[in-house]
Amino acid sequence: MTASPTRAPTAPTEKGSAKVIVVMPALNAARTLAATVSGIPHEWVDEIILVDDGSRDGTVELARTLPLRVIPHPHNVGYGGNQKTCYLQALQDEADVVVMLHPDGQYEPTLIPELVKPILAGEADLVLGSRLMEKGGALEGGMPRYKYIANRALTTIENRALGTSLSELHTGYRAYSRELLMGIPFLRNSLDFSFDSELLMQVVHFGFRIAEVPVRTIYSQEASSVGARDSTVYGLKTLRALMRLELHRRGLLRSRKFTA
Repeated sequence: MTASPTRAPTAPTEKGSAKVIVVMPALNAARTLAATVSGIPHEWVDEIILVDDGSRDGTVELARTLPLRVIPHPHNVGYGGNQKTCYLQALQDEADVVVMLHPDGQYEPTLIPELVKPILAGEADLVLGSRLMEKGGALEGGMPRYKYIANRALTTIENRALGTSLSELHTGYRAYSRELLMGIPFLRNSLDFSFDSELLMQVVHFGFRIAEVPVRTIYSQEASSVGARDSTVYGLKTLRALMRLELHRRGLLRSRKFTA
């Protein structure tokens, strides 16, 4: 099944009985956490789970004063490892929809309903908050030009390899259906930032439906940002994962990441 981007439908206007859980993978997010949590539309969210990955700036102490559940890792396991804990806990808590929201202020929490609606309407299993969907929006929001160019280049390569036509494949603002998270072997993915790319490739490989909604780019001094070196490593690991998927599809080198 080929994934194709669609805009979020206007209905439903309420979440109904579906259980929506927001997960927040955190690392040194004390400066932006409270503002991010305050922007979450709580009428659309049943639970907020923050998984802290060894912060040293008081993130855990602050989080425990906010209306959310805190799960601290005893030591740092990486961004991908953090997400694994997030999704496992959300599934254990019987989530119907899981929204990943970074606590660093780069994504607007007020847009959570727009990410959730396509899943509740049965239109998608994964909804991506795309910063590149609206022309010029990413650069106007402060995205560094080198990141913009790299994002567009990687997205173009991946679209051709995956048979998709998505505007952005490297957003960290995502909503997943329970069925999707139960249906892909995300626990086999990397512990670092390449986890996101591997998971999206799994989504396409296993035939789940993808939708996109436009989101505003927000870059500030308070928001965390991956540097040029780490961005380069991330890009190379994404291309390696894409190669592994292609080898798996051709039957030349099987991968457990793409085996149900």
